[in-house]
Amino acid sequence: MPKKVLIIRFSSIGDIVLTTPVIRVIKTQMDDVEVHYATKKHFYPVLEANPYIDKFHLLEGDLKGLIRELKAEKFDFVVDLHNNLRTRRIKAALQAESAAFPKLNWEKWLIVNLKVDKLPNVHIVDRYLEAARPLGVKNDALGLDYFIPEKDEVEKDWLPETHQKEFVAFAIGGNHETKKLPLNRMIELCDKINKPIVLLGGKEDAENGEQIAGFFDRAHETEDFKKPLSELGKKALIYNGCGKFSINQSASILKKATYVFTHDTGMMHIAAALKKNVFSIWGNTIPEFGMYPYRTKFTILEKKGLGCRPCSKIGYKKCPKGHFKCMNEIVFDFWLP
Repeated sequence: MPKKVLIIRFSSIGDIVLTTPVIRVIKTQMDDVEVHYATKKHFYPVLEANPYIDKFHLLEGDLKGLIRELKAEKFDFVVDLHNNLRTRRIKAALQAESAAFPKLNWEKWLIVNLKVDKLPNVHIVDRYLEAARPLGVKNDALGLDYFIPEKDEVEKDWLPETHQKEFVAFAIGGNHETKKLPLNRMIELCDKINKPIVLLGGKEDAENGEQIAGFFDRAHETEDFKKPLSELGKKALIYNGCGKFSINQSASILKKATYVFTHDTGMMHIAAALKKNVFSIWGNTIPEFGMYPYRTKFTILEKKGLGCRPCSKIGYKKCPKGHFKCMNEIVFDFWLP
């Protein structure tokens, strides 16, 4: 009989991508193991093509229904990578051996509220792997995984001709406003990048994308105006892909990009999984929370030395202080060949 292992992580995109090393090492380092994964139905596309998962269990509203489904599987071990009230209810119902990762809620509270840093210098992936250690597995140092279904691969001709040879991807979205650059700073960053750029984000980011694209739009300009821009070396050409692509199609675009600029979001972790050169932009959160790009080349863009940062372990609709210095005062100190 194969050993049955259940991994639980309900949300969100980035956190789920960060669990992929755990999935892989359990499947590849254990003999005759069956790997099951429980997550919210909404996030299934993030893992749907992962070859190391044997079966999915999708939460869609009713936790009791999911528990009934899981109890029927008779798991040998549960790896809890969410560690909240719901997952504790599930583990109590399954009565299988289990382990959970340390969330460091107390340490995060201290640095957010008192600016006392007791955070360990450990990436969250390594904390996730700690929960799987009772199974006898260890870090294989291969980084994150992201598998794109063939049906979601974006062809080159889906993009404008100006972006088919080389482009930079800029993921402009974020779950909270304090994790995103203000619009004027996004425009400034695009000007600094100075290459063909594909903007990525959800439908909620489409309006910002249009304003950025409109700022750099040269379609209406005369040749007399274009010539001095060319002489100045202005090469920022914007294609607004916000709201036009699924999560897996967006991943396909990231894979084709020369560089990836992104806020502290799920797209950052997908880019890391695809081993891209990532420029990671941080506002009210900090890399020291242990969720910076994992095992890929990356550059952190942040404003250090602010007494109010971090102001939250997640984010807000607007800056609690009103000045938003953490994003407004970032220096875009980089150069792209």
